[in-house]
Amino acid sequence: MAEHKAATFGTHVGRYNINKLVYFEEHQWIQEAIKREKTIKKWKQEWKKNIITEMNPDWIDLSDDWDLTVFKIEYD
Repeated sequence: MAEHKAATFGTHVGRYNINKLVYFEEHQWIQEAIKREKTIKKWKQEWKKNIITEMNPDWIDLSDDWDLTVFKIEYD
């Protein structure tokens, strides 16, 4: 998440100005998470908006109160 917040133009999040976490799912196994992500990526945009709005109606940044300083990356 810290890398997303510090996005540069050369990255996906930097290029599209993605700076809020409005939806996430937790999975026990990484394989399940990857499969779910690939499934959602195939959905129509409207379906994606609906699932976000269902969980987070105001589209607030769910990572706002996370302490990301412990993950700070030093760039030379």
